[in-house]
Amino acid sequence: MSSPRLLVIEGNVPESLAEHVAVGGTPAHQGYSNLLRQLLPGAIVDTAHPGDLTATLPDGESLEGYDGIAITGSSLHIYEGGPAVTRQIDLVRAALATGTPVFGSCWGLQVITAAAGGVVRKNPKGREIGFGRGIRLTEAGRKHPMYVGKLDVFNAPTVHLDEVETLPEGATVLATNSWSAVQSAEIRTKGSVAWGVQYHPEYPLREVAAIVRRIGPRLIEEGFFKDIADIKVFSEDLDTLDRDPACKRLSWRHGISSNILDKKLRVSEVANWMEFQVLPTRGKRGRG
Repeated sequence: MSSPRLLVIEGNVPESLAEHVAVGGTPAHQGYSNLLRQLLPGAIVDTAHPGDLTATLPDGESLEGYDGIAITGSSLHIYEGGPAVTRQIDLVRAALATGTPVFGSCWGLQVITAAAGGVVRKNPKGREIGFGRGIRLTEAGRKHPMYVGKLDVFNAPTVHLDEVETLPEGATVLATNSWSAVQSAEIRTKGSVAWGVQYHPEYPLREVAAIVRRIGPRLIEEGFFKDIADIKVFSEDLDTLDRDPACKRLSWRHGISSNILDKKLRVSEVANWMEFQVLPTRGKRGRG
C-alpha cells in the first residue's frame, strides 16, 4: 500500500515568506506540512509555490495523484490581480476539477471562492486580527463533518483584511460572526468538494505573534496598537502562552480560551477534513 500523498499550496510570494521568517515566523507551507504529517503519520507532503513566478506547478494529472490539497494563508489580495494571484486561481481551479479534496485557510477560502466563480472584497469593517471572536456555526455547520467535536460558538486564530463577498453557486455557509458573514463554507464544484475557513486552525500562537510583529506599523495605523512597545508586549505574551498554554494569567488577560490553547480542538477542522474527505476519497480511488 502506498503512502498517502498530500499537497500544500503556498499562498505567499517569496518576499513575504522572507519577511515572516525574519521576525521569527515559520513559512506557511512548512507549518501546514508539519501539521498534516502529525495528523496523518507517514504521509508524503509536497509543496507548490504559485506565488513564485519561477516555480514549476503541477498539472491536472499530478493534482489528481494527491489524496488531499491544502492551501495556506497569504498577504496577497484577490482583487489586486497580477501573475502571483492569477497563477494561484488557475492552479486551484485545476485542482477543483480533479475530484481531489481541497481545504483552504483564510486566503485558501478566498482563492477557492474566486476559482469557483465567487467574489472576494476588502472587508468594509476593516481587519480582523489576532483572534476571530464569537464564530458561530450555522444550522448547516452544526450538522457538517468539518465541525465534529467543535463547539457551536468558538474563537480561532485570525488575521485577514479581505473576506468572501459572494459565494459561488453550490456553496454553503457553515460558520459566521459579527465581522464576516462567511467564516467558513463548503464549496461544491462539478469535480470536487472543498472546505474553507476564514480563520487559521493551523496557526499556533507563535505564528500570530510573528504576523503581528511583521505588519506592526500597519496595525498601529489602524488603531490596534499604540506603538512598537505595545506590539512587543502583545507578541511576547503570545510567545509565552504558546510555550505554556496553562498560563492562566495570560490566557485571562487576552481572553484566549481552550478552543485555541488545546491543539486538538484548534486543529479539529483540518483533522476532520483528513478523516471525512481525504481518507475516504483515497479509499475510493483504491489507494488504501
